Amino acid sequence: MPDFERAVVSMPGNERIARTPFGAQVVIHATAAETGGAFGMWETFTPPGQGPAPHTHTRETEVFRVIRGMYRFQCGGEEFDAPPGTVVVLPPHVRHSWRNIGDEPGQMLGIVTPGGCEQLFIDIETSCADTPEKIAEIEARLGIINDAVLALRL
Repeated sequence: MPDFERAVVSMPGNERIARTPFGAQVVIHATAAETGGAFGMWETFTPPGQGPAPHTHTRETEVFRVIRGMYRFQCGGEEFDAPPGTVVVLPPHVRHSWRNIGDEPGQMLGIVTPGGCEQLFIDIETSCADTPEKIAEIEARLGIINDAVLALRL
């Protein structure tokens, strides 16, 4: 990866819009390609009752800051609720998930280090991946393991 020598700027109105595996909107603020692999950053906008299926990252640590809404996180054997202002750090190699348990749309800032898994959202959007199988192929390539990836033996 190239060195990280230039500012990465995500200006309102010029954001890169992508989507999550469950179809929610994501705004990409910085990618591993732009930060020399150091991190990726995005905002996720989660409809009530939505969130990713339980999964494990094999490459990165995830950090979330809840901006709006109420989220329920699961990490390993733990389960806890996260209101606005909460920061959650999820370790690699531990199965986890989260869900918006409120009645209103939720919003979280997400950061991964090292960067890379933010590419999932970009690849889903650019490839028009519209089936669990197509999305699982992208997840497997990025080192994200979940039941769909395991079922397809990817």
